[in-house]
Amino acid sequence: MKRGLHYGLLAIGMCVGATAGAADPGNNYPNRPIRLIVPSAAGGGADAFGRLLGEQLGKRLKQSFVVENIAGAAGTIAIGQLAHAKAEGYTIALGTMTTTTLAPAVYQQLPYDPTKLATIARVGTSPIILVATNDLPANNLPELVELAKRSEKPIQYGTWGQGSTGHFCAEVLSQKTGIKLDHIPFKGGAAVMTAMMGDVIKVGFLDIGSGTAAVKTGKIKALAMCTRRTSNFPNVKTYKEQGVDFDQWTGWAMYAPPGTPKPITDKLSAALKDTLEDASVKAKMNDWGITPDYLGGPEQAAVNLREIEVWKGVAKEANISLD
Repeated sequence: MKRGLHYGLLAIGMCVGATAGAADPGNNYPNRPIRLIVPSAAGGGADAFGRLLGEQLGKRLKQSFVVENIAGAAGTIAIGQLAHAKAEGYTIALGTMTTTTLAPAVYQQLPYDPTKLATIARVGTSPIILVATNDLPANNLPELVELAKRSEKPIQYGTWGQGSTGHFCAEVLSQKTGIKLDHIPFKGGAAVMTAMMGDVIKVGFLDIGSGTAAVKTGKIKALAMCTRRTSNFPNVKTYKEQGVDFDQWTGWAMYAPPGTPKPITDKLSAALKDTLEDASVKAKMNDWGITPDYLGGPEQAAVNLREIEVWKGVAKEANISLD
């Protein structure tokens, strides 16, 4: 009887333990390598950032993170693959605001619904900078607006492509001030810089990584930040600070497939928060023009929802569509 009672209690204990493990899938997570999708080709700034985060997460979670580069279609191919992966926490992705808030504004048919992704956390802010050639008779945003209003022809400006964040920043400026601008899309920020150096265009929008060196060496000048301020250029004011009522977030966040259990995303989020508080990580990110900027998953998901509607409004008025 005693032996039977002992086995019975042992069996009950095993069942309770199994049930508890099933109820909290984060308990034993992670117990195998994690695939980290980066929405760019190998060797670029996004790749370096993704690998830094993967390395740091691996140290904190005692598991290896294997980076997979998936480039194309402004990152939407990569996030499409994430969205269809198993919701176990073993496939995650570094996403940009382009993949989660701009894409729904310009693509009628995406291979995923960004609002259904499991948002782990915001990891960094990376602003868009409005630049001009040194001979342009405007040194800030109000002066550029006045110059555009006096010009007989629309001012031409360059960005790294139709539907890019830079394109949207220019359309916002046009819609908020009533000035006319002429978009010249190029294949990347380097091509915009080449066009400006060759006096093909006088104005451009660049991501902070592409524009930092040229501005700091005096080859071009910075007029405004389309989005938030950055420590790279502490004296360059934002749109909002210069009288244009616009203040949106641009940057990076980490995502998991729809339906990923909350205990898993919570564990990843906590590891990211700890990573972004590391002094060496902060220093590297700042060198790349990315400001460490942690925000929890639910809060970032709410930001995404709001900003999708803002960008959709801009796209509709400017008739921007990539389908």
